[in-house]
Amino acid sequence: MLSASEKTFSVLFFILVIAELICGSLAALEHLHYFSKPAIVLSLLIFFWIQSKTIKPALRYLVALALICSLTGDILLMFVNRSPHYFMLGLVAFLIAHIMYIFAFLKHRNKAVNPLTFIIILLLYAFGLFYLLKDGLKDMLLPVVVYMIAILSMSTTAYLRKGAVPKQSYLLVFLGALLFMISDSILALNKFYAPLAYSDISIMLTYALAQYGIVLGILKLAEISR
Repeated sequence: MLSASEKTFSVLFFILVIAELICGSLAALEHLHYFSKPAIVLSLLIFFWIQSKTIKPALRYLVALALICSLTGDILLMFVNRSPHYFMLGLVAFLIAHIMYIFAFLKHRNKAVNPLTFIIILLLYAFGLFYLLKDGLKDMLLPVVVYMIAILSMSTTAYLRKGAVPKQSYLLVFLGALLFMISDSILALNKFYAPLAYSDISIMLTYALAQYGIVLGILKLAEISR
């Protein structure tokens, strides 16, 4: 269940998400998009930092750094139309964010969990996605492969928390990691395979829900520390 502060924040958060979905879709509101998009992760970062005071410092800093890198990536990707270099810089920012999340999730790894079946499923998914993308990657082949490895690893480490943390924390983080992977997959397909209908909406919605799930899942650890 959500605490009173989490419920209040959730209302504000989803208002910001809806605002971004509208501003990002309408040309007349495009100028507001430069405020509404970064506001999503910025709100999560502020809320997390306020609510996570009882979480162990190492975990707290790792998640905060992941959110800061994600926010940086969000801002950089808003300027890809001006220069292709912004996409690469954004990719690097999100790569670092995934690495921070990997280290954060490994803080509660359950060594009794065997991830082999889950890894096989992820690899089948990744190979299928790569088959669709490979012809359009060109110079981006290596960066995208490295990024795919990072996000698959992030999802795996989220899975490895099973049984080592409260169920609600595990489910929120795990679903968040999967949604992050789905969001990035839609983005990759739209950019390197073929334009997808309503891609901006589906990318942002899954991304926002991913970050929301991860943050609230980690904050469930703060509740048991109080």
